[in-house]
Amino acid sequence: MIRIDSDSELHRQLTQPSALDIAFAGKLRGDVMVLGAGGKMGPTLALRLLYALREAGRNTRVIAVSRFQSNDAGRELEEAGVEVTPCDLLDPESVKSLPLVENVLFLAGRKFGSGADSETTWAMNTVVPAQVAQHFRDSRIVGFSTGNVYPFVTPEQGGSIESDVPAPVGEYAQSCLGRERIFQYYSRKFSTPCLLFRLNYAIDLRYGVLVDIARQVFDGKPVDLTVPAVNVLWQGDANSYAIRSLDMCESPARILNVTGPETIPVLRAAEFFAARFQKELRVTGVSKGVALLNNAAACHEALGYPAVTASELMESVAMWIETGGASLNKATKFQVTDGRF
Repeated sequence: MIRIDSDSELHRQLTQPSALDIAFAGKLRGDVMVLGAGGKMGPTLALRLLYALREAGRNTRVIAVSRFQSNDAGRELEEAGVEVTPCDLLDPESVKSLPLVENVLFLAGRKFGSGADSETTWAMNTVVPAQVAQHFRDSRIVGFSTGNVYPFVTPEQGGSIESDVPAPVGEYAQSCLGRERIFQYYSRKFSTPCLLFRLNYAIDLRYGVLVDIARQVFDGKPVDLTVPAVNVLWQGDANSYAIRSLDMCESPARILNVTGPETIPVLRAAEFFAARFQKELRVTGVSKGVALLNNAAACHEALGYPAVTASELMESVAMWIETGGASLNKATKFQVTDGRF
């Protein structure tokens, strides 16, 4: 079990490379750019990659690109040895000024507030990928995506697989499919090796689906059962998968579902946290019987099972919350079924 009792330990666990990461870094050819490195996942991903490269004895450059509205994120990356490049990815001239590198991890995108400003959501999720795909046509690109592009399925179906026909609900999910189509188009046009990284619900203790459920229980608030089940993945494992998926890029673009192997019933998770916190469980909503669920068997076959199991992650979330761990105060809105975020 991951035992985390401080922000510094959380940071260490998210950024510490595994033996598999280090082995991959040892054979990685070319520099790496992380686009959208100022978000929830970008800083720890960039640092984990940098530490893996250094452990492997490599002086490969890791370049973090973002607007870096928070000076702290950029400063921490610079102090560690990551090259920080502020850039507005919506500005085509700024994108064209970025140095060309062999490997690109594309994390840029927009979800929260997408319902209130759909124009910006579409621009971030389709225009930016188009500019990036053209500029980095000779690179390998891992483009982050989401399971939201799939239709809702019953838990008994076992989750969507990569060959399932997309059926995105709402403008956010539609724009994410648009992002994928842009990368697919330019992957074919320029023969750019690309992988679409369909990630479902990464968790870092300050944020995530299990964190939402646990905090609702801890605070005596009702847990919404509209969506009956979820997939989750420790963000450290998501970072590892993203780094090593560079080796899986293809043209035409490959699709890869990324999540844990377990399907977790929301009610069972709520019951676990209620027992753990010795709190009365309150629930609301009636299950619609369907959820956004991914089958990540192909990921696990290619890259191995996650280092942290769902049960270990639930216990770690509980320990974090009951000891007053920090929160990013951003609800995942996993219970939304109409696509309006």
